[in-house]
Amino acid sequence: MSVIQIHLHKKSINDLNGQTLVVFSKANADKTKPAKITHAETSKALDEALADKVVTGAAGECISFREARFLGFRNVITVGLGSDAKLTAEVVRQAAGALCKEISALKTQEVTVDLDGLTAKKDLAAYTQALVEGLHLAGYTFDQLKSGEKKEKVVNIHLASQAAKDKAVQAAFNQGIILSACANFAKRLGDTPGNLMTPSILADEAIKAAKGTSLKVSAWDKKRIEKERMGGLLGVAQGSSQEPRFIVMEYNGAAKSKAPVCFVGKGLTFDCGGISIKPGAKMEEMKYDMCGGAAVIGTMLAISQLKLKINAIAFVPATENLVNGSATKPGDVHTARNGKTFEINNTDAEGRLILSDALVYASEQKPAVIVDAATLTGAMVVALGNVHTGFFTRNAGLKSKIEKAGAVSGELVWNMPLTDAHVKDMKGTFADLSNISSAGGAGSATAAAFLEQFVDADIPWAHFDVAGTAWACGNRLSYCSPKGATGVMVRTFVELAKQYA
Repeated sequence: MSVIQIHLHKKSINDLNGQTLVVFSKANADKTKPAKITHAETSKALDEALADKVVTGAAGECISFREARFLGFRNVITVGLGSDAKLTAEVVRQAAGALCKEISALKTQEVTVDLDGLTAKKDLAAYTQALVEGLHLAGYTFDQLKSGEKKEKVVNIHLASQAAKDKAVQAAFNQGIILSACANFAKRLGDTPGNLMTPSILADEAIKAAKGTSLKVSAWDKKRIEKERMGGLLGVAQGSSQEPRFIVMEYNGAAKSKAPVCFVGKGLTFDCGGISIKPGAKMEEMKYDMCGGAAVIGTMLAISQLKLKINAIAFVPATENLVNGSATKPGDVHTARNGKTFEINNTDAEGRLILSDALVYASEQKPAVIVDAATLTGAMVVALGNVHTGFFTRNAGLKSKIEKAGAVSGELVWNMPLTDAHVKDMKGTFADLSNISSAGGAGSATAAAFLEQFVDADIPWAHFDVAGTAWACGNRLSYCSPKGATGVMVRTFVELAKQYA
């Protein structure tokens, strides 16, 4: 297992030496001409590789020159950024992910990066943050459950820049470290199997992670949940021998009079579908049904460590959805915290039930905004695959804020439709609501319409369905493991929270 440690130095690579030098290459707009390497001396030394188009500068291209013995370094790696016209922070983040894999293949444990060759000074801070995030996110591994010797190897990555003492660059560097660490924490929660990540363990992990921060974290047990009249959460939990938990995380970084930003995350630590049981194929992936909750926990840790000047509260209803003699049956009716009743016409549509209570409780806090995240529907995977996270809101101002946050974070989001027609489809026959639609199709929109019934109408609210993007995005993102959790939305939620400072 390798652990990546990244350091920022105010030095030129010409004054350093070590195992491996990393420089950046860029594609030429005129494809008939060779690419360029941003470090002049390295460009001269590799002129044949450029002329022969061994190095093309394509985005994410990593070429290793082993035993190059150049400028006091044993090896040289060129990292492609594509053309200047298409260079963005996300291109840098993806290139960093590719670089991390190349470093691992080269089995080098000390790397020096020519950070000044990354971009012009005006973009250096933002691109430094992206580089750090990509390296740390790609360096994440989950192998602690494998047998055999686990010797920890530290890979030191030194970023060399004459602008390293610039306050904006330092702040960006530190933010990149914090955001990626918190996203990786969310990934670890998601990757941990259900028998080792029960509702009580998830609560304990959140409490443990908050130690040493300004966060106040508590976890309500079943008796407290019953006292708080959370019938949706209790109804889903009936089928499991594991008690549910309701995790509350509070951060106060502004005056008490300032309305908080509220986050709600689905914490389904394992979901077999209940009596409406899922097919066996890929059911093991349902340990990821708590990735919305993991994202919210990671977001709160990041907000606290970044010391944002806001107030924020997070709620994570956590349970399993299993089958025993007490499990909720199709046709049963439960009552949410606000008194609304819903008939359970499919026990596999359980995420919306546990979120209903949390959204009611969040509304009672009179927040500035409520944002929820959940691996809610397979319909979202059909609609957007593992490329975009779909979000629903009827608030134009919040929609704009979300799209701005996504543009900064590099996480792709897509606004989905939510109308009164979808609400009508969720009306119940024997209760106020049904937990599945009376009409075919639009499964994600009708699920969002159900959730909307538990949010006060005057509170801006958005629902993020991360079913397609919470895990198994490694074919899209170089900084994610092929099949594991992604930590999606931690970076976007932090950027969204900043807009309320």
